Amino acid sequence: MERKHQESETARRVPFWRSLQTKYALTYLVIVAAVVVLLNTYPLKVSQTLAYQSKQTSLQNQASVLASALATGPDALTQEGATRTVSLLLGSLGVTRVVVTDTNGMVLCDFQEGSQRSDTVGQYAMIWEIVTALRGNNVFRSEYAGGALCSRAAVPVTYRSMTQGAVYLYEYDAEQGALLQGIQTNLRTISIVICLVTAAMGVVFSKALTRRIAQLLRGIHTVRQGEYSHRVTVKGGDELSRLADEFNELTGRLQTTEEVRRRFVSDASHELKTPLASIRLLTDSILQADHMDGETAREFLTDIGDEAERLTRITEKLLTLTRLDTAHEIHRAPVDVKTVVERVEHMLSPLARAANVSLEMSLQPGCVILATEDDLYQVAFNLMENAVKYNLPGGTVTVTLKRTAEQVILLVEDTGVGIPEDDLPKIFDRFYRVDKARSRAAGGTGLGLSIVRDTVRQHNGSVDARRREQGGTCFTVTFPLWTEEGGTDHE
Repeated sequence: MERKHQESETARRVPFWRSLQTKYALTYLVIVAAVVVLLNTYPLKVSQTLAYQSKQTSLQNQASVLASALATGPDALTQEGATRTVSLLLGSLGVTRVVVTDTNGMVLCDFQEGSQRSDTVGQYAMIWEIVTALRGNNVFRSEYAGGALCSRAAVPVTYRSMTQGAVYLYEYDAEQGALLQGIQTNLRTISIVICLVTAAMGVVFSKALTRRIAQLLRGIHTVRQGEYSHRVTVKGGDELSRLADEFNELTGRLQTTEEVRRRFVSDASHELKTPLASIRLLTDSILQADHMDGETAREFLTDIGDEAERLTRITEKLLTLTRLDTAHEIHRAPVDVKTVVERVEHMLSPLARAANVSLEMSLQPGCVILATEDDLYQVAFNLMENAVKYNLPGGTVTVTLKRTAEQVILLVEDTGVGIPEDDLPKIFDRFYRVDKARSRAAGGTGLGLSIVRDTVRQHNGSVDARRREQGGTCFTVTFPLWTEEGGTDHE
């Protein structure tokens, strides 16, 4: 049995990759990863864009100044003039390379790292920026590569709208590249720290969340095993703590229901066992008697019939309580309480005369409620029958029916010995009897008042009992008043 229980627990265990803790942690990490990716791309892109714009403005201005200095007249650019002009301005340019070409793209001078190159002079410059500039366009291109910012700018040398050549500037800025590299490194370091902290926090938070859920699951499992007294404690003021409170309230109701069920089964078994034992004893007496006269046999059979009737009454009332507990759909209709009470009075008159008890009725007309006639008849019959059965000889049962602006009130009073104050809160419990010997002698089952209470509640009413100062008991039943114009407040 223990092995089967362990196998059941193993089968119920959630796989790691499907657990809520894993899903919560992965969701948390995915969100943070998206933030980290954005952190590593957007600031760097913005920094590069700002650096590109700065370089574009600087290089194009320098190239334009150099082109203006070279365009001195209608004469074509010469190697000597270009070399002389670039040599004069090279110190203020601060670029890595300067190339000047004529209108055909032939290199007139080429300065790199402050020194003039001779190997490219007289050759055609196969550089895309120069070719584009010779067509009359200003060109700029920059890229971040190898830890440095490489920028290129080219502008045409024009005189009176005539292109005389082109100026090409190239700058290798390691300092700006180091700045961008530093930003990228710092962002990467921050991202790593964020990921580590986030992973740790994600594990902690997911465990904290799933630990509380696990408490609820263990509580549900415990209650499922029948431990209805078990309660869970989940701290905090969030939805999980509220769920735990609802769970505790539910288990409390289950515990109460289970206790009532067990007590009901025990009491029902006891009540059914008594008449069955009597019937068994009487039948055994008849069977074991060799010579029983007819009068004695008839007396035994009469007793057997009485016990059988008692079993029938108990069974019928148990079925009635079962019908009330199932909360089936009720088709209510307006019912005149006065008419129903008068029918009950007519039915109980012979019993009252036999018990030497008088029935006094004070019934106000117009007391209409929304209910079923059979249920209302059962309520009035049980209360009035008890008032007659448990009254004293020569006593009185007073039935009063009245209405208020919103309610219909039915009072059933008797002049019997009354009910002790300690027993009043329990008289509506199933199978509860104040005087068990007298109740059995009167044919009671201990279910009548339970049926009254459950029936009244089904029709949005209430019932209570109190001791009368003059002696006896007064039962008060209250229903919402039904009117043709407005119905009831509890429809």
